[in-house]
Amino acid sequence: MGDQSRNYFFTSESVSEGHPDKICDRISDTILDAYLSLDKNSRVAVETLVTTNLVVISGEIRSTNKISDSEIESLSRNAIKEIGYNFGDFNHENVKIMIQLHEQSPDIARGVDAVGDNSEGAGDQGIMFGYACNETKELMPATLSFSHKILKDLAYKRKNNIITGILPDSKSQLTLFYENDKPKYIDSIVVSSQHTEETTQEYLHEEISRLCKKILPDEWYTDDTKLLVNPTGKFVIGGPVGDTGLTGRKIIVDTYGGASPHGGGAFSGKDPTKVDRSAAYAARYLSKNIVHAGISERCTIQLSYAIGVSEPLSIFVDLHDKNSVDTNRVEKFIRDRFDLSPRGIIDMLGLSNPIFSETSSYGHFGREPNSKGCFTWENLDISSEFKNELL
Repeated sequence: MGDQSRNYFFTSESVSEGHPDKICDRISDTILDAYLSLDKNSRVAVETLVTTNLVVISGEIRSTNKISDSEIESLSRNAIKEIGYNFGDFNHENVKIMIQLHEQSPDIARGVDAVGDNSEGAGDQGIMFGYACNETKELMPATLSFSHKILKDLAYKRKNNIITGILPDSKSQLTLFYENDKPKYIDSIVVSSQHTEETTQEYLHEEISRLCKKILPDEWYTDDTKLLVNPTGKFVIGGPVGDTGLTGRKIIVDTYGGASPHGGGAFSGKDPTKVDRSAAYAARYLSKNIVHAGISERCTIQLSYAIGVSEPLSIFVDLHDKNSVDTNRVEKFIRDRFDLSPRGIIDMLGLSNPIFSETSSYGHFGREPNSKGCFTWENLDISSEFKNELL
């Protein structure tokens, strides 16, 4: 899979915490965190749907503690309030919330639970990818990293009334021209933001233009750079009133913006025995440290699992360089050095902690590790090991 250097346009998008799908991710991860805070071995798989004046929460739970439906309803309303839905036909005070949660299947539990000397098995079969590149200081694709930053700053300005008249649902999209595989200039920026009826498009264009110029590198702007704000001309009806939302429907936004393959599994609402989530985090952790060590400018790692089997069935590494380190050596070092069973990953990255609601918007990767133990998979603490072993 080694790549030839070339010139091209590439685009990634992001969606805000107020996008209907992201509301669902936030509610699902909030419930997951609530269970993990009571029982770190909780098994949680929660799906959420939102539409006009309705939230539906369903899924499977197994835990030593039970959270009542009234508590789950309260957690959900608070999440909706924090996002900013305190108006119209979807607001935290009077939205109808339906809860249908039941016990995890004993057939799944039998394959996943640790018994005797046998480690926990993977919660499902599947393939997971991790990726890193040196386009940004976060070692993320620039198109996605800056799309997230635009919306994160827009949400901050909304919540602090720095930009007035905008509402929680928004999307961004960034197209960059790459010369020899490196970002060269901005071709176009698209930002759509829900707004009140009285807010003018001229005001929004001016404010969003100022915001983008603060975030994006000056040297990437050209005389031909296009900024499209609310291209349809109006975006008053938004959020769950304008579009139904579902958990796990923004998997490319959540990961690498299309710059890397994706195994197809979503993250939010799943406890870390589900390798869809934990193994994707581990693959990012390994990829990022490989790039930071200077072994390659880009790295893609694929892991595969079978339900009930603890060790990965396969480890595949692509360094994307014609004359880089032998990938067989990298794969062997990863297999020998790192425990990539679900329990090994959980212990390595501290995934038993209630850290997941913060991941539910603006990407699971390229974020700053914090004192609460969130985004541990972004740490660079093993890059020296890769460097010493492979260079």
